[in-house]
Amino acid sequence: MSLEGFLTTKEVAEKLGVSVGRVQQFIAEGRLPATKIGQTNLVKEADLKLVQNRKTGRPSKDKSKQ
Repeated sequence: MSLEGFLTTKEVAEKLGVSVGRVQQFIAEGRLPATKIGQTNLVKEADLKLVQNRKTGRPSKDKSKQ
């Protein structure tokens, strides 16, 4: 398997401007596909678009906005 085009969770976090923990959460939730090699999750750079345009922060509690 060629590792070209794959990023580590740290590299993904830097590109998205989030923490490594948040990237791991995306992977655990199934929102960001990853390939696990040993203890390292690798993410295809092309898959970053799946989470790039996400809403930030907590969901609004105001029911009229939903």
